[in-house]
Amino acid sequence: MEGATYPSLKGRTVFVTGGASGIGESFVTQFHAQGCKVGFVDLQEDAGRALAAKLGERTWFRRCDVTDVAALQAAIAEAAQALGPITVLINNVANDTRHEAAETSIEAWRRGLAVNLDPAFVASTAVYPMMKAAGGGSIVNVSSINALWGPAHMATYVAAKGAINSLSKGLAREWGPHKVRVNALSPGWVITERQLELWLTPEAEAEWREQVALKDRIYPDDIARAALFLASDESRMMTGQNLVVDAGRL
Repeated sequence: MEGATYPSLKGRTVFVTGGASGIGESFVTQFHAQGCKVGFVDLQEDAGRALAAKLGERTWFRRCDVTDVAALQAAIAEAAQALGPITVLINNVANDTRHEAAETSIEAWRRGLAVNLDPAFVASTAVYPMMKAAGGGSIVNVSSINALWGPAHMATYVAAKGAINSLSKGLAREWGPHKVRVNALSPGWVITERQLELWLTPEAEAEWREQVALKDRIYPDDIARAALFLASDESRMMTGQNLVVDAGRL
């Protein structure tokens, strides 16, 4: 399906965390198609380099462990030096590994927050000075419908995503005077390769279809198109919001 074109995005520098596969890959690809310069990081070096090579010019990639604060800050600075000041940030990186809350050590809990929550704050504060100097910008924090539903066996993930929603509101209020917009984007069950490999069974999908109004699968491009809107000038008066793309879960 061919999506909309947003003229205001052309030429902007976008930075995406976790951009080598899944929803992140769609973010990188869709923003590049809008004429943006796109920098992205990921632990998956081979996949990241392959995507950057496929897209060609106007792309920048570095392998980065986003739980390493200094490394993430350095990657953002390097991307800005290579592509220009970052005025669109997509805080996408996450890990939704299932676990039993009562059996989760405090170290595992903190590791979960280090990948699902901390990078959003670190990256946002790193790009804020650039956005302020540029006269504005858009930060999209990828949350999850699970922050609202709170399913079992995902305590660290849902806690982090709930915090992402609140962080988005707080930063939106604080940075609004400088026209830096901050919104959350909450996908429903998006069918990625990871979902196909680990959790998508006919039984699980049948149960999901009973819970939603729209019976089609949600794909990564559906989420990326929503991010394009939030990053563009078409949403210039939206900030502190949580845009839910979940097929109308009932």
